[in-house]
Amino acid sequence: MRHFTSVYDLPNLEDAVKLAREIKQNPYGYQHLGKNKTMVLIFFDSSLRTRLSTQKAAMNLGMNVMVLNVKQDGWSLETELGVVMDGDKPEHLREAIPVIGTYCDVIGVRAFARFESKEDDYQEKILNQFIEFAGVPVVSMEAATRHPLQSFADLITIEEFKKRPKPKVVITWAPHPKALPQAVPNSFIEWMRQTDYELVVTHPEGYELAPEFMGDLKVEYDQKKAFEGADFIYAKNWSAYEKYGKILSRDMDWTVTMEKMKLTNNARFMHCLPVRRNMIVTDEVLDSDRSIVVKEAENRVYSAQAVLKMILEQIK
Repeated sequence: MRHFTSVYDLPNLEDAVKLAREIKQNPYGYQHLGKNKTMVLIFFDSSLRTRLSTQKAAMNLGMNVMVLNVKQDGWSLETELGVVMDGDKPEHLREAIPVIGTYCDVIGVRAFARFESKEDDYQEKILNQFIEFAGVPVVSMEAATRHPLQSFADLITIEEFKKRPKPKVVITWAPHPKALPQAVPNSFIEWMRQTDYELVVTHPEGYELAPEFMGDLKVEYDQKKAFEGADFIYAKNWSAYEKYGKILSRDMDWTVTMEKMKLTNNARFMHCLPVRRNMIVTDEVLDSDRSIVVKEAENRVYSAQAVLKMILEQIK
């Protein structure tokens, strides 16, 4: 595996989950792979779990780690090709990326959707420039359309907590005061579709996701009906895809409550974090033993470490 941007980059999904769970039991067992290797983590957007978990994963493998917060630590970077650079951005990604590539063996990139152009976001212009120009392996730490390290951790978590071979997994839209990208739901659905789980997607009308991620899945617009018999409830807000980046609803009736959780098969509650309490989910649910959001976040280390192990094994 050279780059990691989606579930389709993994040689084998089942083997990858087994590897991550093995690493969790022995996190320092592959330090020889990262000896004298360096990873640069580049953040165009804010991060807590992604930064710390990926940094920890690289360190567990014996790697040196450098972190660059583009907005705070370096020059403002121009991302568009063919522009006259007479504004406030003195450096272009076309030069910055190959330079960064000479300083490291692996690059991690985090760059959210900008909501300026659906076409540009869904073409993953920033991430793909890194893949094209870096000269070293690139790991997506969340891009405009996918968050694969999160979805990998989500799958590991479900495998740890499931009580039947084919659990019912529900991803539900929930209200939020800001317009959020579709990366997490896109990616979660994409990964879950590679399993034999029963997957249900529920959201208000108007929040349909891109067909390339939904495939032949049908939306259940009745949230309570979707929750019936569920083993896992994954709550997440996202903005509209067709009316790109727009907030169409802040309907608090979509907040996950304990009353709704009682409709499930004693389901576990999941969220990628950070989470807006009493908007996405009530305190009662989040602070209950149903919630596994912290365990889910912990598994971010092991999803990243499994990915990096597979990449390091290919570096000569």
